[in-house]
Amino acid sequence: MKNIILNQRAERDELIARPYQQRDTKYDFDDMLANPLIKLITGPRRVGKSVFALLMLQGKNFAYLNFDDNLLLENWNEDLVMQMLDDVYPGYEDLLLDEIQNLPDWYLWVNKLYRRGKNLIITGSNAKMLSSEMATVLTGRYLQIEMLPFSLEETMRWKNVNPDLDEQSTQAIVVADDYMRNGGYPETIQSRSITKSYLSTLFDSILLKDVAKRHNVRNTSDLYNLATYLLSNFCNPISANDLAAELGLSSVTTTKKFCDYLAEPYLFFYLPRFNNKLKLMKKAPRKVYVVDNGFVQSTAFNLSENLGRLLENQVFVELLRRGYEPGNTLFYYRTRNDKEIDFVTRRGTKVEQLIQVCYDMTSEKTRKCELNALVEASQELHCDNLLVITNDQEEQIEWKGKKFDIVSMNHF
Repeated sequence: MKNIILNQRAERDELIARPYQQRDTKYDFDDMLANPLIKLITGPRRVGKSVFALLMLQGKNFAYLNFDDNLLLENWNEDLVMQMLDDVYPGYEDLLLDEIQNLPDWYLWVNKLYRRGKNLIITGSNAKMLSSEMATVLTGRYLQIEMLPFSLEETMRWKNVNPDLDEQSTQAIVVADDYMRNGGYPETIQSRSITKSYLSTLFDSILLKDVAKRHNVRNTSDLYNLATYLLSNFCNPISANDLAAELGLSSVTTTKKFCDYLAEPYLFFYLPRFNNKLKLMKKAPRKVYVVDNGFVQSTAFNLSENLGRLLENQVFVELLRRGYEPGNTLFYYRTRNDKEIDFVTRRGTKVEQLIQVCYDMTSEKTRKCELNALVEASQELHCDNLLVITNDQEEQIEWKGKKFDIVSMNHF
């Protein structure tokens, strides 16, 4: 066990020594570490959760355990591990537990460490950690930091491009287009040539490790077919009944279960249709989104390039970054005349903003279609805060007595 922990220490030290791009965060690292609550950093695999934790702990005396290590899991002995941590990290003040969800019944051990006064920083790639295990066993004892792939703004900063400078406007357009097509996974931003192979392998790894293995899924081909279908139909409404029929899955119940499994590792998100009546909202099809556009380009079977849907998916993930929650503060909407509004945001019980995403508004027909839908929804939902997000157009206009802000994705 000591050798395993020593090897992990060498891995930790090597990781700390690398140069990193700082992430946008509203948190002050020193304040967070001074807080006795468990610091839980969640998000999909490979978005930089471990790096974020290491940067938070830089210069501190902290111990480290990585549960993506089969040797550690196979030789797990709670008492021996604690003894070896004291040997390898004498006098450590903080304890970083990386990808903790791989340890069976991890929350019982974490609860015990918390009661003993250990200052814990935990990373995990499974949303269910929050919805069930963390919420029931550790209620009120943790702070959650949710991480996603790099935003467009973070990517611009990484590339040293400022979209507000006239002399860099062409560069900014190139970076924004590349980001929309290939996404923001850290490993791929610097090396776009590996994007397809890297994300295709990561997609398979998430399905195998975080879904099939965790839930003992025997029929992995159905799971893969469903995941690939969802990826190819991103931004479209889906229902379990239609999916089961389309893919020939064994039952609607299994389909619902698989859809839930695919949301756990932050791979897919489902957006409900807004309705003041909860019962009707639950019956309506949900729209499916993917955590990063790069997965679409690397894995989905798309016969044609759909820039409009790529931009819509990008906006959805950006809204997640800003703290909106599908089904709570974020929805889509269909008017009484069946016109679709891409996003409805809500604050409390009040509709806050209506957002339409349109890649190119230069066509008069497209312009009328998008604006008319917003006007109709504005009247039905009593909201005059109307926004259209485009690829590169910006203006403020009036239409049928309503004011609209039209902004480019660079300035959203």
